[in-house]
Amino acid sequence: MPNVETRVFAALVVLAVWPSGRPAVAQAIADNSFLVEEAYNQEQGVVQHIGTWIRALDRAPWVFTFTQEWPLGSQTHQLSYSIPFQQTPARLSGFGDAAINYRYQWLAADAPVAFAPRVSMLIPTGSEARGLGSGALGAQLNLPLSATLGSSVVTHWNAGVTAIPDVTTYNLGGSVIWLATPVFNILCEAVWLEQNTGARSVILNPGVRWAHNFASGLQIVPGVAYGIGLGPSQGERTAFFYLSFEHRFKAESGRD
Repeated sequence: MPNVETRVFAALVVLAVWPSGRPAVAQAIADNSFLVEEAYNQEQGVVQHIGTWIRALDRAPWVFTFTQEWPLGSQTHQLSYSIPFQQTPARLSGFGDAAINYRYQWLAADAPVAFAPRVSMLIPTGSEARGLGSGALGAQLNLPLSATLGSSVVTHWNAGVTAIPDVTTYNLGGSVIWLATPVFNILCEAVWLEQNTGARSVILNPGVRWAHNFASGLQIVPGVAYGIGLGPSQGERTAFFYLSFEHRFKAESGRD
C-alpha cells in the first residue's frame, strides 16, 4: 500500500494538472504565498482551504499542513486553524501541534499597502515523546505587510515571534512576486528564523503558482518551490508543494 507521503504527492500532482474547465472570470491570484504570509484577509462569504507539503531532500522529515481560513462577518476579521501531519527524523509519523489564528485587517486589503497582524494559540496536539510536538501551550505573533509596486510586482514582509516554554523563536521574511499574468506568478521568498537557544535557519524559496478558475467561482491554485539553505542552513534543500481551494459559501448581502 502506498505510504502517506506517496499519496499526498500523487494528489498534489493530479490536482495541479487537472483541466480548469470553463472559466468564469480570470480571477487573479492574490493570497497564495508559500512561506511568507500575505496581509489579505478572506473576503466576506469566501472560504479558503490550503494544503502545503514540505520535505527535506537529504533527510527523512516532511510536514503536510492543512489550513482553513474563514471571514468573521466581514473582511476585517479572520479566523483560521492549521493542523500539521508530519514525519520526524526518526521516521515517526503523526499529527503535530495545531494552531488557532485570528487576523485583523488593519490596512485595507485592496489598498497599495495592506497590513493584517495575526495572533495564534499553539495547541500541544502532537506527541512530545515521539518528537511530534512541544508538549505545552504556545503563542505566536506575526506582522504581515503587503505592498503593490506598479501593475505587475507585489512584495510581502513579515516579522514575528513564537513563544513556548523555554523556547522563543524570532522570524523575519520577505518576498517579491512577479504577476506575469493574472493567473501565473513567479515568486521568490526569503525566511530567517532564530531561537533563543542559538539555532538559526535561513531559507531562499523560489517558486511558481498558477490558477484554475471555474464558472462556479471556485479557484484552485497549485504551486511548487525549491528551498535553498543559506548561511547557517548551507547545503539544505527542500521540496515544497502548495494547493489552495477558494470558493464562496454564501451569497453576498444584497444578491440573490
